[in-house]
Amino acid sequence: MTPRPLSVRLDRLLANMGYGSRREIAALAAAGQVVLDGVPIRKGDAKVQVARDLPARMTVRGAPLDPPPGLALVMHKPLGVTCSHKEVGALVYDLLPQRWKAREPAISTVGRLDKDTSGLLLLTDDGDLLHRIISPRANVAKRYLVTLARPMEGSEGATFAAGTLLLEGEDKPLAPAELEVLSPTTAHLTIHEGRYHQVRRMFAAVGNHVEALHRDRVGGLDLPDDLAPGAFRMLDDAGVAAIFTPR
Repeated sequence: MTPRPLSVRLDRLLANMGYGSRREIAALAAAGQVVLDGVPIRKGDAKVQVARDLPARMTVRGAPLDPPPGLALVMHKPLGVTCSHKEVGALVYDLLPQRWKAREPAISTVGRLDKDTSGLLLLTDDGDLLHRIISPRANVAKRYLVTLARPMEGSEGATFAAGTLLLEGEDKPLAPAELEVLSPTTAHLTIHEGRYHQVRRMFAAVGNHVEALHRDRVGGLDLPDDLAPGAFRMLDDAGVAAIFTPR
């Protein structure tokens, strides 16, 4: 049975989506700038059913409504931006619409990619979804394209797959990981956990240096070929389900 959509006051809904204060939303509605199914909503305290199709049915200032709470995004994170709300410099949140920074609940990255790593980054305002993805029980794998400073020796795949590799400063071995060699200096590495700078430290442990790192898959979800660096798009139900579908 499909759950009934939640009904929320218009001013609360739009304020939580970053469109302004409740007073500003009420003024916007009174001016006829909020339209649902072709009919202006004139009162800020009017109740609106928050359904998945609401952005296709509502406009604000003549533009389609932003996605309501419960959104999931896939972004092609470029090099040089940081997955943080607080650090100095370019942040992944700067790549989203400005008003999304005021959304409640806030949008967060699902895990992190460091400043010098590019590729598939997930973002969501759904705390349950975030924890489902990062939970060890979900075993959501992450695949990286690795470019190395020196040719591999040939034993790296067996070392990573053994489940016995210890990273410097740690006392718990890494979970087994899968290495697919593409050339003497490039490979796909699939890991099943997310320790700090894990891929770089794994190759450092076998005497090599990662020159470039790009994540192209999370679970069964591939980074879309047509998603340019810095761009993002919404994930539908099928896209979210793909995250939990092993490849």
